[in-house]
Amino acid sequence: MADVVSLQGAVAIILWVALLVYGFSSVWWIVEVALLSHGWKQDTEEVWGLDDIQVRILTIDAEPVVQQTVNAIPDGIADIRVIAEADITIQGAQVHVVPEHFECKATNKGRAVEWARRNVDADEEYLLYLDEDTLVTEFTGLPDADFIQFTEKPIYTGSRLTYLCEVFRTGYQFEQLGFHRLAYPLYAWGGGFAIRREIEAAVGWDVATITEDTNLIWRAAREYDLTYKLVDARFRNQAPPSLKAMIKQRRRWMSGTVGDDYLLPPLYRPLYFTRVIAWAFSPFVPLLAIASYLLPGTAPGIGLYALISTALLGILFVYMLFGLIAYRKHPLLWPIFLLLTPLAVVLHSVGALWGVVSPVETFEVTEKVTADVVEEANKLEEGALAEHDGTERLLRESDEEFETGVFTDDD
Repeated sequence: MADVVSLQGAVAIILWVALLVYGFSSVWWIVEVALLSHGWKQDTEEVWGLDDIQVRILTIDAEPVVQQTVNAIPDGIADIRVIAEADITIQGAQVHVVPEHFECKATNKGRAVEWARRNVDADEEYLLYLDEDTLVTEFTGLPDADFIQFTEKPIYTGSRLTYLCEVFRTGYQFEQLGFHRLAYPLYAWGGGFAIRREIEAAVGWDVATITEDTNLIWRAAREYDLTYKLVDARFRNQAPPSLKAMIKQRRRWMSGTVGDDYLLPPLYRPLYFTRVIAWAFSPFVPLLAIASYLLPGTAPGIGLYALISTALLGILFVYMLFGLIAYRKHPLLWPIFLLLTPLAVVLHSVGALWGVVSPVETFEVTEKVTADVVEEANKLEEGALAEHDGTERLLRESDEEFETGVFTDDD
């Protein structure tokens, strides 16, 4: 009898610990979105003009992809630099090729931006970093802050599964609305952020990491009383074109952030640990709820456990709902995405779990497609991307319009 009681106690401890770890992360997300986000819109008034910005685009040699990115940059920005690993030709931008002999602690993308920091001149107040596939939207200036993060909205590139996961991820990223109240923003998206030139020059990129964007903002926050602002412009980047590419991308993200968590102060580390667990192990949340119903009476409080675990399971659907709002999907399409939420949760977490179990130490660029592939996938007219003016939206003309494509951005 004692063995049975002991086993029940062990099961109860395991279940409650798992629930509390995941529950803490979920509650923190709610706090960020519902409480900490208050006031962020008032902080985004533009103070700096386009002539106060130098754009830097990072690539290896994706010439046609980079050309489209440059084409979308507003005419008001005159200083556009492409930092490349190979000699490519880009109209409307000055290309700088990182020498093969250049050595530093940083590797891959970090090595390229560190070389640029040392060798590419700039007189502007801000450096705006873009990925090779980032199409700026509604970009007319910058608010006054040390670090300005732009939100993202990945565009469909042919894989319905990765697009589904990106809608889910975009919903989770609504927590960024609360980052301006944190001394250490919990991550950065390197595909679209601006930083004061003087701070970037002082902090530098010369560290060994595969998530150089988050690493930079954590080090800057540690050394400065960093001011952070978020601009909800929804820059358009590409959803991974294949499930394999997305899984590798998520693995790299998780590996890099776990490897860099030493930069966070002690107060932030428990918070970040629970977030890592919540992301990588979120597919197991339904199992917690199921266990509570299959094991009634096995331990004190199992009824309360069933209620809480079911509520946490529901949070996963809230993330998807917020993603649908960000994408402005028509409400008639919401049931389709909500029904597919469990699939999105699993696929979005596979790479993260892989990164926890077997961290990667090398940087692998996520595959990109050319403009004609994006246009075909989204049923756009030929040349629609080339005509895009970065001061406007890419597709819809106003916030009042809905997107009616299920797995595409055509409207």
